[in-house]
Amino acid sequence: MFTTMYQSRISGLGKYLPENVVTNKDLSKIMDTSDEWIQERTGIRERRHIRKGSEDTTASMGAAAARIAIERAGIQTEEIELILFATLSPDYYFPGSGVLVQELLEIPTCPAMDIRNQCSGFIYALSTADQFIKTGMYKNILVIGSENHSGGLDMTTRGRGVSVIFGDGAGAAVITREENPERGVLSSHLHSEGKFAEELSLIGPSTNRWVPEILEANDPSDESYFPFMNGQLVFKNAVVRFSEVIMEGLQANKLSPEAIDMLIPHQANLRVSQSMQKKVGFRDHQVYNNIQHYGNTTAGSIPIALTEAWEEGQVKEGDLLVLAAFGSGFTWGSAIIRW
Repeated sequence: MFTTMYQSRISGLGKYLPENVVTNKDLSKIMDTSDEWIQERTGIRERRHIRKGSEDTTASMGAAAARIAIERAGIQTEEIELILFATLSPDYYFPGSGVLVQELLEIPTCPAMDIRNQCSGFIYALSTADQFIKTGMYKNILVIGSENHSGGLDMTTRGRGVSVIFGDGAGAAVITREENPERGVLSSHLHSEGKFAEELSLIGPSTNRWVPEILEANDPSDESYFPFMNGQLVFKNAVVRFSEVIMEGLQANKLSPEAIDMLIPHQANLRVSQSMQKKVGFRDHQVYNNIQHYGNTTAGSIPIALTEAWEEGQVKEGDLLVLAAFGSGFTWGSAIIRW
């Protein structure tokens, strides 16, 4: 039987950032760091943190971004047929945040699933949505990347190498069926390498060592329930894998770096983006960075940056885009899009 394969395109974008701005100077008051030290290593000037006592959560931020994306897509909420929620900081251990968004948006019995691929989460979710659209199973899919990092960081001098990098926020995209074969998601490319799993990780509490055991040990030096990052190893791998997966996408579509109107990389570290840009051969005007203002929002970073670039008029119909990410797992991926 012959089956029509559809294209998928992003029809609406939205973002949500908590109001509370935390500057490098603010951090220097609670840990041994400085604005100069942070900017030199990461390019970050400020980030957003959920204010203590606020009603913001991973799911509620995702839902707020989603409402904007749905409105901009020109569809009704009930037309969403699947929710894909990318996060490493879900509201609960289980169930996932996707079902919480289904309830917040009041979409009756809409299927929802979480994608646990950290910094690459949005690319993996976008690629998954693309497959569901291509096969004709769904017409409108909601993809969300949302993170509440500030609730689980070691905000002391001990944890500064990680804690100064991360911020809270959410971005969302509506992925819609497209009849034009030359528009939308042209291809996506996904990879993982689990031998580096513990080089960027949060190990506990886990089912191997649950909360009672941690409490019983009462070890003040136990850092297992805070994020760990082998910074230099992550940096080196990020530059190589970012570059490889971008080139993989370009070659699959017979494109050169010069043909790309905008690269939106995961906002991991401005120095990573700059090194990767130089390695691949992009010019400054081809690369969008906003980590300076929001820090690394993990699964939220690409949809937040893409939304902001679109709002600023830097993404226009007909443009060729590359989205690319690298992160914990290690996992990495890219998507080539004709807007």
